[in-house]
Amino acid sequence: MHTGEQTPVVFINGLIGTLKSQLGEQAFSGRPMAAPDLLGYGCEAGRQASAIDIAAQVEHIEQAIAQRFGERKVHLVGHSVGGVVAYLFALRYPDRVVGLVSVEGNFSLKDAFWSSSVAHAPAQEVADMLAGYRAQPHTWLTRAGLAPEAPLLERAQEWLAHQSAGTLQAMAQSVVAITGAPDYPEQLQRLFERTPVHLLAGERSVSGWDIPAWARSASHGLTLMPDTGHLMMLEDPAGFAQRLAAILVELDQQTARA
Repeated sequence: MHTGEQTPVVFINGLIGTLKSQLGEQAFSGRPMAAPDLLGYGCEAGRQASAIDIAAQVEHIEQAIAQRFGERKVHLVGHSVGGVVAYLFALRYPDRVVGLVSVEGNFSLKDAFWSSSVAHAPAQEVADMLAGYRAQPHTWLTRAGLAPEAPLLERAQEWLAHQSAGTLQAMAQSVVAITGAPDYPEQLQRLFERTPVHLLAGERSVSGWDIPAWARSASHGLTLMPDTGHLMMLEDPAGFAQRLAAILVELDQQTARA
């Protein structure tokens, strides 16, 4: 870490959406931040689905970090499927990562239950599903257990428009293959042994997060977002930023003491 400078943080979104809204929050007190569009998302939406998988996203993130931060080490924040991207990035580039915040990142195939559904559905069914949610975002929010109020509807529309159906299915298929692999738990245990990992969950959704006992004990803490679920950053962007900022300060302090 550069003397007197905070460690940059890189946000990695889940299967749907973007974490770019967190970049404007004041809670991070000037910490350098980036939320690069993954392949198939946002400004990268033109990528062919056949070229999109978790491994490709890892290399894409490395290029984005190098362009934005040079050789500086970073913190990673991965949400849901983005947690898998963050895990594999930290395994592939361990010297690049100071700490990692897993925001209900997928520990198992059980965590990837919606990805599994999308992965195995006919392509047209996935396209119709996404088109339906885009036309009626309140339906998507309601199925996620959220009240479709005006601010949430606006954020939901942004998330649903951020990727194509082909991208959703390609990412879903990749995360199902990775989390279902026999050696995935062993890989994650190696990661937790050498990289500080903090767990962040919604108070309403933590019971459904398949956190292994070893991960709880090896983590650098578990923080709960009060009265929120899996989409906590949509429900309470400011609260999410505040808790995350505090976690990052703690990770920096732990690293400095190590």
